[in-house]
Amino acid sequence: MPKEILVNVSPRETRAAVVENGVVQEVYIERASRRGLIGNIYKGKVSRVLPGMQAAFVDLGLERAGFLHVSDMTGGRQDDGNGDAQTEDIRSRVSEGQELLVQVVKDPLGSKGARLTTFVTFPSRYLVYLPRGNAIGISSRIEDEEEKLRLKGLLETMMDEQRKGGFIVRTAAEGADFDALRADMMYLLRLWDVVEKDYTQSAAGEIVHADLGLPLRILRDLLGDDMERIRVDSAGSLLEMKEFAATFIPDLAPRIEEYLDERPIFDLHNVEDEIQRALARTVSLKSGGYLVIDQTEAMTTIDVNTGGYVGHRNLEETIFRTNLEATVAIARQLRLRNLGGIIILDFIDMDDPGHRSQVLQALEKSLARDHARNNIGRISELGLVEMTRKRIRESLEHVLCYACPSCDGRGFLKTPETICYEIFREILRQNRQFDFQELLVLACPEVIELLVDEESASLAELEELTGKPIRLQSESLYAQDQFDVVLM
Repeated sequence: MPKEILVNVSPRETRAAVVENGVVQEVYIERASRRGLIGNIYKGKVSRVLPGMQAAFVDLGLERAGFLHVSDMTGGRQDDGNGDAQTEDIRSRVSEGQELLVQVVKDPLGSKGARLTTFVTFPSRYLVYLPRGNAIGISSRIEDEEEKLRLKGLLETMMDEQRKGGFIVRTAAEGADFDALRADMMYLLRLWDVVEKDYTQSAAGEIVHADLGLPLRILRDLLGDDMERIRVDSAGSLLEMKEFAATFIPDLAPRIEEYLDERPIFDLHNVEDEIQRALARTVSLKSGGYLVIDQTEAMTTIDVNTGGYVGHRNLEETIFRTNLEATVAIARQLRLRNLGGIIILDFIDMDDPGHRSQVLQALEKSLARDHARNNIGRISELGLVEMTRKRIRESLEHVLCYACPSCDGRGFLKTPETICYEIFREILRQNRQFDFQELLVLACPEVIELLVDEESASLAELEELTGKPIRLQSESLYAQDQFDVVLM
């Protein structure tokens, strides 16, 4: 399947889009004002220990303290002798005021601070280095058993030369030779030496090591043999990426090209339009069906509907075909919107157990290309599927949008009729409590229009009941559910 990456660079923002077979699958956005923290290493200072949660808050010099659970600490889990892991008491591991070398594994999300670990890792092109580990791991995406044994043998030979830490072999290492792997290993070992030195010289709350910027992370994490090319619309970023590629992935460096066309790079493959559509609540399916996607703090729900699709045979077949088509769209939307955490998929109810099984298999197949780790449960009798997708960075919606100030992020507003009745109750309340000559009601144009028209009789009754005139004033800047009743 043809794949390419488009990189758009502007003074304060860098964006990258992964395109497969002409269709946008993933979008990455990094802004200078709020760069992601994942991979950054800090010299933290424990500000508070929470025994009840077996966790600690660690001051990183950021707006919010980071969160460190005892299970994310080296030595935080101990074997009890029966093969079961026992979680050690957090108070035996850290104390308030203690300084720690910690790494960010999850960006701050909403009101939560960054998630931290003391299991520091350093990724390179082919390897992930674990300075405080001692084992060799192989990516599960490498399926060839002989290749796994070959790679493990190479790593064991290298580690005999340099017994320092553990390593994980990444998917990109499949087919890599001894020299390429050893070059990566030596680079990572040198990097750890620098970090250790900087840690001793840094003050608490300072950053010790920052992860690569988005253009270079794209090369390190996403560029593989199946990637046809990377197009960049910035000469400066192109040079930086070329130099990085020449050092770490020289065989793929020629695939990085500068985009010189006058047409904006994100107009290719309609990337800009796809980003806008990814912010919408509904997603149309080619058959006429559609998805409804709702994000909440606790979970994301995706509802599948037949819409205008009526099929050609019978109802069960129509439902089955719609659900099958939805699995592909769901997998793409999870990647495109970067949705994570708990996800509930509400497929249309299917009576045939065979159809339910096929839909679940289709979903697993569609999610196989996803870089994020996911876990899919069984489909229930009601057509619900519980799944999780590893959430590391904020979703596309949370990066580009904020909660509506008019509805406080609820996604709905009170109707003008409801506001009219609230105004009537407020007038009666004011009449019982205060003495006044007249009342002035300020509200948005839609509410004022309703008061003058359909609710004019009710307004007249209120004037008769209070014995005071009621004036209306339209305020175009008022939100629909905003009003004021002013005593004159």
